[in-house]
Amino acid sequence: MAQRPLLDPAEVEFTAIRAQGAGGQNVNKVSNAVHLRFDVRASSLPPAVKERLLRQADQRITDEGVVVIKAQQHRSLALNRAEALQRLEELVQAAAHVPRTRRPTKPTQASKLRRLQGKTQRAGIKALRARPVGE
Repeated sequence: MAQRPLLDPAEVEFTAIRAQGAGGQNVNKVSNAVHLRFDVRASSLPPAVKERLLRQADQRITDEGVVVIKAQQHRSLALNRAEALQRLEELVQAAAHVPRTRRPTKPTQASKLRRLQGKTQRAGIKALRARPVGE
């Protein structure tokens, strides 16, 4: 099994913000939500992982190559921080996975024959729907 790339905690920036939505009086007074920012290009990740991460069509990755994750599920700042970090690690792990290269194959003679027989049968069914020639 390949070694998992480790995130350097010094490269991850956390900002405490106020959470949105319901939460009673607490939500307006305490900054418990977390914005996590991680600059992919300036990180110590392997170049191949950086490239795959930046190529992902993920709305959390900006055009500048910065991953922005907002976590506000929990009422605790520590839990939101841990959740944001876990989501970042999942994103990096998905990029670290090297997809298998596809080897092009050719259809077998039997599969070509089955396809043509199916087309002939379908054409015959459609031909029966046409008006008779004599009318």
